Amino acid sequence: MQAISNLCNQLLRAGTSIGANNAEACNAISKADFKSKSFIALKEARESLYWLDLLHRNNYLTDEQYNSIYADAEELVKILVARCKKLNQDMGSNDKE
Repeated sequence: MQAISNLCNQLLRAGTSIGANNAEACNAISKADFKSKSFIALKEARESLYWLDLLHRNNYLTDEQYNSIYADAEELVKILVARCKKLNQDMGSNDKE
């Protein structure tokens, strides 16, 4: 039972961090700050995909639950990737998406 609690807590942290970092990006004090927070949101979104996958592989999520939630999370990753690519084009980059 402790294992599932730990996995769920990790997913909760990563998942809520996406929104928090997006909110911070929208209120950034500079373009560099906006870019930084956007990339952090992307990293957290990708981490959320990992935790969802792990929960599913260990049978803590049904196929139906997993497919629904994962599709939504994957769509969010695509949106953030597009934002980060645009930021890299506009601002120059050494970063990876």
